[in-house]
Amino acid sequence: MRRVVVTGVGLISPVGIGTDATWQALLQASNGIGPITLFDTTDFGCTIAGEVKNFDPLDYVDRKDVKKMGRFIFFAIAASDFATKLANLKVDPSFAERVGIYIGSGIGGFDVIEREHKNLLRGGPRRISPFFIPSSIVNLASGQVSIRIGAKGPNSATATACTTGAHAVGDSYKIIERGDADVMVCGGAEASITPLGIGGFASMRALSTRNHEPAKASRPWDKDRDGFVVGEGAGVLVLEELEFAVKRGAPILAEIVGYGMSADAYHITSPSEDGDGANRVMANAIRDAGITPDRIDYINAHGTSTPLGDRIETRAIRKTFGEHAAHVAISSTKSMTGHLLGGAGGLEAGIVVLSIVNQIAPPTANLTNPDPECDLDYIPLKARPMKIDYALSNSFGFGGTNGALVFKRFEA
Repeated sequence: MRRVVVTGVGLISPVGIGTDATWQALLQASNGIGPITLFDTTDFGCTIAGEVKNFDPLDYVDRKDVKKMGRFIFFAIAASDFATKLANLKVDPSFAERVGIYIGSGIGGFDVIEREHKNLLRGGPRRISPFFIPSSIVNLASGQVSIRIGAKGPNSATATACTTGAHAVGDSYKIIERGDADVMVCGGAEASITPLGIGGFASMRALSTRNHEPAKASRPWDKDRDGFVVGEGAGVLVLEELEFAVKRGAPILAEIVGYGMSADAYHITSPSEDGDGANRVMANAIRDAGITPDRIDYINAHGTSTPLGDRIETRAIRKTFGEHAAHVAISSTKSMTGHLLGGAGGLEAGIVVLSIVNQIAPPTANLTNPDPECDLDYIPLKARPMKIDYALSNSFGFGGTNGALVFKRFEA
């Protein structure tokens, strides 16, 4: 069996631009949620989100190319730059066909779609940009990164709602494991803080309306939680076959050893009360890793801060881990970043890798009044130095699509 390791992590998030900036902010429980500045929220019930502040696409993309890309593509490129730089990966023609890209997005270029629709209404079809389609469709994040670094191997994208990033990483792991590539640059990117994005989720009554206290709005497992907060950004990992990574002298951060998928087959937006789908996806990932549940030291949970979702994830963890559920450390970094939707799985997989590297679990911010039904060890308020040999990352999406990843501390 081919072993697969992580050699690079690139993070663009509401708490920081870049891997180190994001990681240090999370350890300090810094919060990236505030009033929306990307559009006028006068008529909106929810006026807060986790925006990526001070992001300039010209730091990553030539001026002539800016009009060819939506905001989610900018984030994917920036995160890929950070990841490949950390991995010291420069694609040479001699192995370009063995390097693939797999970066998904749950929604894609909502900002572009809304802008070009306005152009259509104002001036007719001639006003639509010729770059409309390639700047908005989901797979162009992968396409642009592939062109940028010269990767000629597998090139794909997934759009599985809030599980997108996890599925992209897990599928990439399996692509390498079965021998179809030696390197995969993979993850998720999202930029859906737009009138339609916020308005659509708000109409479902899924969002927090704690507009007067934005930094306290995302509060997973807290009794006073009232919904999730939309975030934006990207998380990208560089995965490599172990021998290939060793041969080129790449830094090995962790090993990916398990990937699970499942479907709730229950409801388009709500998980079943018994947490069946979440339970099975965690069990599948742990089984794929070839370990028992009690080997998991830390879980970066889906933990969106919705009243129903947090309660059901707690039940699923109890069912999966049995007695060990009381001893495993769990946190939701969405308490600080908000929910990156299709970008969440990539961001949080990267956070798990950094947790293993640094042997520190980031905290759950704002957990000051625990829900009695959510009574596990959710690492409230402060980061926790601890031994982390195995860690799990959970992602659950609309349509009942679930993904879970298991990473371990690397041993030669």
